[in-house]
Amino acid sequence: MSNSVTIRVPARLHLGFLDPSGGSGRRFGSLGLPLSEPETVVTLSRSSETVVIGPESDRAAAHLATMTSRLGIRARHRLVVEEAIPRHAGLGSGTQIALAVAAALRTLHGLPLDTEGDAKLLARGNRSGIGIASFAEGGVIVDAGNDGSGRPPPVVARLPFPDDWRVILVLDQAQGGLHGDQEIEAFRALPPFPASGVGEICRHVLTGVMPGLVEQDIDAFGSAVAAIQMLVGEHFAPAQGGIFTSKRVEAATRRLAAAGAVGIGQSSWGPTGFVFAASQAAAATMVAAEKKVAEGGIEIRIVQGRNSGAEISSTGLNLVGS
Repeated sequence: MSNSVTIRVPARLHLGFLDPSGGSGRRFGSLGLPLSEPETVVTLSRSSETVVIGPESDRAAAHLATMTSRLGIRARHRLVVEEAIPRHAGLGSGTQIALAVAAALRTLHGLPLDTEGDAKLLARGNRSGIGIASFAEGGVIVDAGNDGSGRPPPVVARLPFPDDWRVILVLDQAQGGLHGDQEIEAFRALPPFPASGVGEICRHVLTGVMPGLVEQDIDAFGSAVAAIQMLVGEHFAPAQGGIFTSKRVEAATRRLAAAGAVGIGQSSWGPTGFVFAASQAAAATMVAAEKKVAEGGIEIRIVQGRNSGAEISSTGLNLVGS
């Protein structure tokens, strides 16, 4: 057993659903990518009393209580959330802090990891499996969707994201995406997703996204992602007020696309938007020009795709991955 454990888990982009209504037999299905940043970082250690501090401490404390009860652990702990992925920004913050706390507790007490089991216990992965899969391993991930069994959606494809490519994130700090009861109601109110759209999305994944990654053809990759985003965004537009949740994010991403970026889209319910660039230099040039005209409250970051999962380190031991 260890005295202290630190877990670093990645934010993820949700690049689109395959079948939001489940007419194909599996509902949702997802395409996504973990990122180099932002991250959630938690450190768990033994303590004379249980204390949870830092951003997202309410969520972290609830997950710690659930896991200690389920695992029959009576020890007390000090849990420090050192960094947290922005909440309700479409970057998977809820899943990552849940899995980080669960993994930290298991590692601290010398118990085997059970990422999928803990995700189910902590009510994560009900729609997308990208966050769970991102914890385990990186790369561009395709999950097959929910079959109604309650198990996390299975990963059916995973391809490395090219090292040279960059992701440009556009964040609106004044707005949040749909979540909780609002999200549930939005799914209930939307009409069924057309079967023709499901076919189009799957075609773009198989003949655009995947070969674009294998051949490192960013134009093919970006074109396919943008097409998927348009199909999904038009379907969700009645619930989120347009193809993008934030009009300011939409304007910024469209200007970046006009400057040469590809794959314009919004992650999950937003408000975070994204585009892709072929290199750090190309991304820096686009971002420098955009920052001169971007509205206040808009943050733009250049990040990398992540080809590895969570990083777990403990006193006297270092593990990479889960």
